[in-house]
Amino acid sequence: MAVTAVPVSILSLLPANYGWVALAGASTFLLHVYQVLQVSKYRKASKVAYPQFYAEKSEMEASVDAKLLNCAQRAHGNTLEVLPHMLFASLFSGLAYPITAAALLATWVVGRVLFTYGYVTGNPAARYHYGGMFHIIGFLGTFGLVTYTAGQMAYASLL
Repeated sequence: MAVTAVPVSILSLLPANYGWVALAGASTFLLHVYQVLQVSKYRKASKVAYPQFYAEKSEMEASVDAKLLNCAQRAHGNTLEVLPHMLFASLFSGLAYPITAAALLATWVVGRVLFTYGYVTGNPAARYHYGGMFHIIGFLGTFGLVTYTAGQMAYASLL
């Protein structure tokens, strides 16, 4: 039996501007690469071997690079803790509000880059000194948008 192509392209079912959502989602890969490179740089410099996740307190006291490893590792871990939620919320709410969803996710990504840049100065408070707070705008906006979108969908199903 021959396999035939689906007559309607799946892409034609998505909103016209949904590509911006996909592009913003793809940018999270670049964020991840940036953070992994920061962790790798300071892991190598501090000589903290795998599978040890963080430098111990004594290692941090003996080496600035060990402290920077912990800062980079924490920034990366914090990003990974919320990334699945951000992607789901953006991809879902982007079905109804693609430009808004893409802009909010892009704001979050840029904010996370700035957050990481500040964090790896070795002063954890600096994670907000270089514009790192922008990720909070993206996070809260995305949370509000996905809640609103889901609420609209749920309400419409009651009518």
